[in-house]
Amino acid sequence: MTSTSGAGRVLLGPRSVHLAHEPAVWRWCRRRRATLRKDKGLAQQALADQVGVHVIQIRRYEAGSSQPTLDVIKRLAVALSVSSDALLFDSEERGPDEELRYQFEGIRHFDPEDRKVAKAVIDGLILKSQAKRLAAGS
Repeated sequence: MTSTSGAGRVLLGPRSVHLAHEPAVWRWCRRRRATLRKDKGLAQQALADQVGVHVIQIRRYEAGSSQPTLDVIKRLAVALSVSSDALLFDSEERGPDEELRYQFEGIRHFDPEDRKVAKAVIDGLILKSQAKRLAAGS
């Protein structure tokens, strides 16, 4: 968990990072959390009540002066009706693109044996792709 010192630094246990050098992922995460909250029509106090934290903590998370614990991320995801991935990753960073999404949803309805076959085929294609990238980089 992080906190802020009076000098505009984010404290990370024994280390600290000046807010001007805040990692890009933290900036994105805090903006994402605020956007999701607003999209749900929730005030900071309402979200704090649902998550079980003080409203000041929600303000700190959204301002980037504090980062939620894994437990709080889980509770935020439940309160905002999103996955924890949605709180942490850009939509293009995780999951299949739209072109493949329906195919993956269809696989969910396969019987167990057909799912194993589909998984094996996908695993093989991923390995082939990784091998090509490694060979091209050599």
